[in-house]
Amino acid sequence: MNVKNQKKLAARLLKVGKRRIVFDSAKLTEIKEAITKKDLRALIAGKSVKLKPLKSHSRSRTRKVIIQRRKGRRKSKGSKKGSKYAKITRKRQWMDRIRTQRKFIKSLKSKNLISKRNFRDVYYKVKSNRFRNIRLIKLYMDENKLIEKNDIQKKAK
Repeated sequence: MNVKNQKKLAARLLKVGKRRIVFDSAKLTEIKEAITKKDLRALIAGKSVKLKPLKSHSRSRTRKVIIQRRKGRRKSKGSKKGSKYAKITRKRQWMDRIRTQRKFIKSLKSKNLISKRNFRDVYYKVKSNRFRNIRLIKLYMDENKLIEKNDIQKKAK
């Protein structure tokens, strides 16, 4: 028995999908004869055409994950959702990086390990994004002999 059209009509009447429509197997002959919407309404009222209940997702697992996240778990790089810069924006990353580098070269200047002129030179290089981190600043200073360790030791003697 082909009751495809009846299923489609019933789905439209009940405003649900075709998958949720269930026909009573004992009354299939009556259902097959039902052609109009009026006929189907009568069958729905007579409980020959029924609806499957909605399936819903369980949130129990999600709640457990949320509790773990509040404790600080499941927050590594691989667990983060969203785009690359969703959690920490490019500007925030830049600000954090530039502040640490500036603080580092200022501490060198305050300890008189670097001259004012060299400080200014390195400061502009930091500003122009020349260095990724403090280690590279140290490497640059060693290569170009900007740190005045020897001068300080001579002054101390």
